[in-house]
Amino acid sequence: MIQHCPTPTELDDLELLVSGAYAPLTRFNEPGSPVTLDLPDGATEAELVDPEGLPLARVSSDGTPEPLTHAQYGPFRRLHLTPTQVREQHAGATFVPVVDALSEAELEEVRGLGRVVLVALTGTGTADLSPVALVRASLAATDLLDDAHVVAVPLPSHGDADVDHELGAQVVATYAAGDPVHALTEHPDDAYPAGIAEIVEADRPEPEDQGLVLFFTGLSGSGKSTLARALMDLLLEQGGRSVTSLDGDVVRRHLSAGLTFSKADRETNIRRIGWVAAEIARHGGVAVCSPIAPFAETRAQVRQMVEDAGGAFFLVHVATPLEECERRDRKGLYAKARAGEIPEFTGISSPYEEPEAPAVRVDTTGRTIEDALDDVLVALDEAGLLHLRSLHLTRGAAGA
Repeated sequence: MIQHCPTPTELDDLELLVSGAYAPLTRFNEPGSPVTLDLPDGATEAELVDPEGLPLARVSSDGTPEPLTHAQYGPFRRLHLTPTQVREQHAGATFVPVVDALSEAELEEVRGLGRVVLVALTGTGTADLSPVALVRASLAATDLLDDAHVVAVPLPSHGDADVDHELGAQVVATYAAGDPVHALTEHPDDAYPAGIAEIVEADRPEPEDQGLVLFFTGLSGSGKSTLARALMDLLLEQGGRSVTSLDGDVVRRHLSAGLTFSKADRETNIRRIGWVAAEIARHGGVAVCSPIAPFAETRAQVRQMVEDAGGAFFLVHVATPLEECERRDRKGLYAKARAGEIPEFTGISSPYEEPEAPAVRVDTTGRTIEDALDDVLVALDEAGLLHLRSLHLTRGAAGA
């Protein structure tokens, strides 16, 4: 039997299936159900493991999970109660589904309900807040209420709002088991209490304080590494941010030593860059990446990693034409590729898939690096992510 690490959504679904929260649903891949499991290489059975390799369940050919153990780690794991445990501890309460921090008006609304259980729906792709921040904000709300408790339920999004709403209502009803369920009234633009506001502000930083991945993509010789270095220099001169360079050639020598230039290995290299960059963004840093990254699907995977980590992804397509890149050919790579000495060379014997909607597109043909960099700085400024243009213009004036 193969081992398989499910996606974050599938891991959330597994927990809810095993706990009984999805009742009457008991297995993956039931006809018409959004709760699906995609096993690799046509497998019909598998041992499901968490990202650290801990076996969680075996899944039979009909999609039924047999639990081996429960997830043991993670913030607020103690609040991930099964419906049975909730019945034992909180029978008779009013159950309030929560997907965001509670505002002053919502707290006042909840105060009139008596004993309550805030059901924090923390699953993948659901709440505006991160799962940890949503639970923290919910716990902070209980400090402002007379008799309130928090249960964390990792109900994920499945990409269809109507289906997700129906499934969510079913899950909350399973936890309530006949006790009242109260849907909060929307109070647009209402203020948060001070303690809750601090949690929200820390989890939703202003764009200029958000972790950021600047991802330069383009053909070899397009000028992407030079632009990336120039931008990094500006960031270091400005100060105030932790900055890390993930240049394609440097990464190949260290993080991806041993990989070939086959399509599969090139994609692996980009995913490694993406994972490291996402972790940098998760902690509020700036990662400056400049690989060729020729394939749209892999770039999209990197974007998803970064956004899942709470960072901003800024894609720069250095769109210098092949003819100009080949004319420069400072490393002699195009000549070797034309001679057949380098197989699967991007732009010659392997395709480059141009980004359809980059944050900015720059052609360095016939331009100074300072001039081309200004295009990037204008776009960053307009996006509210970095404000470096005045420093760049000051430097240019000083060097004139």
